[in-house]
Amino acid sequence: MTETGGSSGPEGTETPKPQADAPTPPQGERSSSPAPEQQWQSPSGATPPPPPPPPSYQPQAAQPNWKVGLGRPGVIPLRPLNLTDILDGAITAMRRYWRMVFGAAAVTAVLTAAINLVGLLLIDTGADLERVRDLGPAATDQELMNQMLSILGGTLASSFITLVATLLGTTVLTGFLTVLMGKAVLGKPVTFKEAMKEATPRLLPLLGLTVLYTLAIMVAAIFCLLPAIIPFTFWALASPAFILERGTVMEAFRRSVKLVSGMFWRVFGILLLANVISSFLASIITLPFSFSAFMSIFGNLDQVYIPSTGDLILQSVGTVVAQTIVGPFTALVTVILYIDQRMRREGMDIELARAAGITPPPPPQAW
Repeated sequence: MTETGGSSGPEGTETPKPQADAPTPPQGERSSSPAPEQQWQSPSGATPPPPPPPPSYQPQAAQPNWKVGLGRPGVIPLRPLNLTDILDGAITAMRRYWRMVFGAAAVTAVLTAAINLVGLLLIDTGADLERVRDLGPAATDQELMNQMLSILGGTLASSFITLVATLLGTTVLTGFLTVLMGKAVLGKPVTFKEAMKEATPRLLPLLGLTVLYTLAIMVAAIFCLLPAIIPFTFWALASPAFILERGTVMEAFRRSVKLVSGMFWRVFGILLLANVISSFLASIITLPFSFSAFMSIFGNLDQVYIPSTGDLILQSVGTVVAQTIVGPFTALVTVILYIDQRMRREGMDIELARAAGITPPPPPQAW
């Protein structure tokens, strides 16, 4: 036995005494590095799952690229488009399907120019211009008035023939290019025969739609220029809606108004820019074919320019060349603008992606 009352150890040894002077941590304090067995555990004893990684560590492949949206299977990306996308899509379609685009444009341009040329030769306003030139300074006011009314009547008649020919050519070309663009957006192959077969049953009603659209613009323009842009813009998308949605003429007009509403000035600005570009390029192309009329500006101002038959034929050739090159641009821009408005308002980009065989990414989950 030891002095403390504990049992003694083996002979020659003593049991180690507890160190009474060792400091004891105050109550309420904990060690800075607890033992493993003192770490926190769930009441069930299971190890808690690791926290999910922050969103920034998710794979980049799962995030869609905003530049292409849901992909670009055809000539435009499947997302809401800007002005550059729309113009580039029209030019890309003209390059990729150049045989069908320029072939259809050439056929319609030749038919339009032929009808217009026949009308000009039949009406022959040149004879009226010659009579005005032969009157001379001694002509009375009544004689000048009669000749001017005769020229005005012939001009209106020739303008009416030109308008009819233009409406026919525009209808055929618009119907064909709308079907073509519907395939080009998906990147699907299409032949000239397939596109014409799909567009032909809709051409006659489309002609009626085009006539109503043109008359609305003309009637509005007679009264004031500002009201003319209202039917021009609100009904601009009726033709592609009629071809691609296969509704009635009145349904196509209503669909166009619905798609344009709320974005009137954007649609008007894009259409105006497309028409300005087309008109500018067409004037440059036709200028060499109208050389005689152009040089008459610098000639004797007292002489009335009277185009000959050769001048009319040469001008018709220039019109054919210009319409073949420039004509499809405005029609393709209109179709792409229609598709863009549907992608913005109705989520058509998702439908197009599925039709092209692209699986849209799942929607983001809420936290």
